[in-house]
Amino acid sequence: MTETGLLIDQVTITLAEREIVSLTRRVAPGNVLTVMGPSGAGKSTLLAYIGGFLDPVFRAEGRVLVDDVEVTALKPEDRHMGVLFQDPLLFPHMSVGGNLMFALPQAVRGRAARVARVAEALEGVGLAGLESRDPATLSGGQKARVALARVLTSSPRALLLDEPFSKLDADLRAQTRELVFSKARESGLPVLLVTHDEADAEAAGGDIVRVGA
Repeated sequence: MTETGLLIDQVTITLAEREIVSLTRRVAPGNVLTVMGPSGAGKSTLLAYIGGFLDPVFRAEGRVLVDDVEVTALKPEDRHMGVLFQDPLLFPHMSVGGNLMFALPQAVRGRAARVARVAEALEGVGLAGLESRDPATLSGGQKARVALARVLTSSPRALLLDEPFSKLDADLRAQTRELVFSKARESGLPVLLVTHDEADAEAAGGDIVRVGA
């Protein structure tokens, strides 16, 4: 029987023989697991291990599976983890539409189909018609929405959120949180959120793991 969702299976990360993270948890599709702790507690290190970009100074053991696919056995580019960071990290030399077009899977073939997919993604985050805009002309909230749309167009297996709301003001933060979590539910994506903000954890509404306390 196939187990759906994200499984973090006996993952242990150490630095110079000191244990940074030790975790076993399952996250159902559309649900959020929040990992909380102060800066330097290993929250982002866990995301880096799952995403495949862990700094080699760390040693990691354990498996991470999504829908019974062991992603930690795959190359980083084959894991298809959707990652949102504190900064939107939009490509400045590309238009908004170009940013999303870049993320589309190769399976979406033909220019008309790709253009339609980008338009649909932008409409889904409330930015319909902004394909030609320069990312530099967008507000902070709009950039966050474009970053989310770009991640979703890549057809990720799961979402990894590295404090993506921390640089937004209070109103935008609440709006963006709700948008991200609602899109995850709609898409049936398991979500791993790392944060030090209690309001983020409360908005996520799922289980909470505390590290580095």
